[in-house]
Amino acid sequence: MEITAELVKKLREKTGVGLMDCKEALKQSGGDIEKAIEYLREKGLAKLQKRMGKVASEGLVASYIHTGGKIGAMVEVNCETDFVANTKEFQNFAKDIAMQITASNPLYVKREDVPEEVKEKEKNIYKKQALESGKPEKIIDKIAEGKMEKFFQEMCLIEQSFIKNPDITVIELLEELIVKMGEKILVSRFVRFQLGETLEE
Repeated sequence: MEITAELVKKLREKTGVGLMDCKEALKQSGGDIEKAIEYLREKGLAKLQKRMGKVASEGLVASYIHTGGKIGAMVEVNCETDFVANTKEFQNFAKDIAMQITASNPLYVKREDVPEEVKEKEKNIYKKQALESGKPEKIIDKIAEGKMEKFFQEMCLIEQSFIKNPDITVIELLEELIVKMGEKILVSRFVRFQLGETLEE
C-alpha cells in the first residue's frame, strides 16, 4: 500500500508524533492507522504526547560560539523538572541545538512560527518562478507546495537535518530525548549572532 502524505498527516493529527516516525509506523503496519498507532505506542512516542499539556518551565539556556568568535547562538530548551535539566543528555542536547543554530542559520523554531505573510510571499515567488520557467499552469500549485516544504526544512530549526547526523532531523533527535527522559521537552526560542551582520556597509 502506498503511504500517502494525507495518511501520514492523519496519523500525525491523531498522535502528535513527528512526520518521519508516522511514516515509518505506517510502513511497518502496511498503511493501517490503528496498527500504526499501536506501533508508536510501543515505541513510547504516542504515550509521551499526553505529557505535552504539562508545563515545561524548567530547562536551561545553552550557547555555542564558533571558533574565532565571529558567530554564535543562544537557545532556550525547556523541560518539566530540574532533575532532567541537570542530566548530561539534556545538557548535551541543548548544546547541540545551539551548535545547529550557529551552523544552519534557521529563522524559526517550527513551521507554525512562520508568519502567514511570509508563507504567502514565498509561495507567490515559487509560483511565479514555475510559470516563468514554462511549467504547465495545472501543476504550479503542486510545485509551489513542494518548494514550501523545502523552505520549512531549511528555515525551521526542528525540521532541519541534524548537523552531527544528517540522516535524522532535529525533531527526531528531540523525540528520542523525550522518550528517554519521559517528560515534555521543547525548544522555546533562540537568537543567533554573526559579527557585523547588522552594521551598514
